[in-house]
Amino acid sequence: MKSLPQTAVIGLSKGGRELAERLADRLSGSRFVSVQGGISQTLARAWQEYDALICIMATGIVVRAVAPLLGDKRTDPAVVVCDEQGQFAVSLLSGHLGGGNALARQVAALLGGQAVITTASDVLGHTALDLWARDLNLAVADRHRLTRIMAKLVNSGSVSLCSDYPLPDELPPDILPAEKTAQADLRITCRTVQAPGQALLHPKTLVAGIGCNRGTPAAEISEAVRRACAENGLAMQSVRNLASIDLKEDEDGLLTTAAEQGWPIAFYSAAQLNQAEGAASSSAAVLRATGAKGVAEPAAILSSGGGRLLVRKRKSANVTVAIAELRFAPT
Repeated sequence: MKSLPQTAVIGLSKGGRELAERLADRLSGSRFVSVQGGISQTLARAWQEYDALICIMATGIVVRAVAPLLGDKRTDPAVVVCDEQGQFAVSLLSGHLGGGNALARQVAALLGGQAVITTASDVLGHTALDLWARDLNLAVADRHRLTRIMAKLVNSGSVSLCSDYPLPDELPPDILPAEKTAQADLRITCRTVQAPGQALLHPKTLVAGIGCNRGTPAAEISEAVRRACAENGLAMQSVRNLASIDLKEDEDGLLTTAAEQGWPIAFYSAAQLNQAEGAASSSAAVLRATGAKGVAEPAAILSSGGGRLLVRKRKSANVTVAIAELRFAPT
């Protein structure tokens, strides 16, 4: 886990160190980090410990030092390089998702310098689709497809969007509503079927109701949810939360599944489950064991706000899964 504060400010020369110390004092959430054991070793340590690095030194030095550390723009820290006079703040890495562009602008404003931003969408004034999707809590199904759509936006000036749910009141001017789903560049949906060249954005609109035997391992529960989604053309990225009966509040496998996947769990009493409308199936065995006519289906319906069942209960050896769509699905 990365430590606080989130931004390391590192200077190499005497002038660079002095500027780094002044900047760290003025920039909220930052800390001056001295060079120890050489710049490559210092940056390697900071790479693991901080969310962003501000390097007061030559760009070439930083490039050579961090090259072996590069992994993925979704997880690499943002890197901003600044000269020791504070004239330029260059957003070098993780400009969008990592916040490098915003950090470069912040540094430039504090130092009275110029932010240097080279990402095409920023330079041309277009919407950064990855940030737009993140701000709407939309998961990107395929990063490579989204990258191609982002290139189309830069080259043509606009892209088209369709949604299975109500769209935001105001769309960016370069994102235009599509007349037909198959013709849209972007589609907001909990489904996995897509048109050629289309990029899918998945909102958190599904609830997985879970019934399970005592002692069921987390891996079996996760796999049951995955298969229920896959076999019904639903995106697991659209699962918002799990739901079950309150008798399972201490079920280790269920709690572990939720923690590993980042899913909250909603628990309901037998009386509440028995009042859920829309759960067609019931089980005498479940009723005897829990007092509820069913668990997976009514739990999913209740937690979705009375939404419709997309997947009726699906039973494996130790797990029963049902999936409901939120009644008022957000975007």
